[in-house]
Amino acid sequence: MDALTAFQILDYCGIAVFAATGALAASRKQLDIVGFLFFAVITGIGGGTFRDMLLDIPVFWVVQPVYVLVCIGIALLVYVFAHLLESRYKALLWLDALGLGAYTVVGASKGLIASGEPSIAIVTGVLTAVLGGIIRDMIAGEESVLMRDEVYVTASVAGALAFVLGQPLLPAGMAAYIGFAVGFLVRAGAIRYGWSLPRYKSRPGRKPEDIP
Repeated sequence: MDALTAFQILDYCGIAVFAATGALAASRKQLDIVGFLFFAVITGIGGGTFRDMLLDIPVFWVVQPVYVLVCIGIALLVYVFAHLLESRYKALLWLDALGLGAYTVVGASKGLIASGEPSIAIVTGVLTAVLGGIIRDMIAGEESVLMRDEVYVTASVAGALAFVLGQPLLPAGMAAYIGFAVGFLVRAGAIRYGWSLPRYKSRPGRKPEDIP
C-alpha cells in the first residue's frame, strides 16, 4: 500500500467533504453563489490553515492552490444539486463525519512530521479536523457541532490516537486508513446512536450580578 497515495486520498477527500458541508450550510441559509463559494472555501481550508500556521510551515493551499479549486468545484456542484437531498442537515452531519476522519489523519501526519512528537500529532490532528466545522457553524449562526450532546472531538482524538499508535507497527498507508476508519466510525456511532460522554453535573455557574 502506497503511503503517499493514502495520505493524498484522505487529504483531497477531507477537503472535498468539508467544502461540501460548508456549501450545504450556505444552501440552508439560501445564500447566493458567492456565499456558497465562501462557505465551501473557509470550511475546507480553515482547520488546515490554522494547523500550518501553528507548526510554522508553508500554508498548504498557498503552496498548492488546487485545494482552493477543489473547494470551488464542490461549491458549484452543491449549488446545483443540493435541492435533491431529502435532508441537507443530515447530509452535512455525515459528510462532516467523513471529513473529520480524513482530516484527523492528515493533520496528525503533518504534526508528526514537523515535530516527531505523538502528542503534538494528536493535537494537530484534532485541530485540523474540527476547526473548519466550528468556523462554518459560527458564521452560519448554527448550533456548533461542539455543543451537541454526542461526541465530536472525542472521535477525532480516537482517530488520531489509532493512527499514531499504528505508525510504528504498520505500513504508513494502512495506519492512515485505520486512523480514518476509527475517527469516522466513532463519530458515525455518535450520530446514529447518540454516544456521548458524561456531562458536568454540578450546579450551574452564577451570573456576575449574583456574586457577592
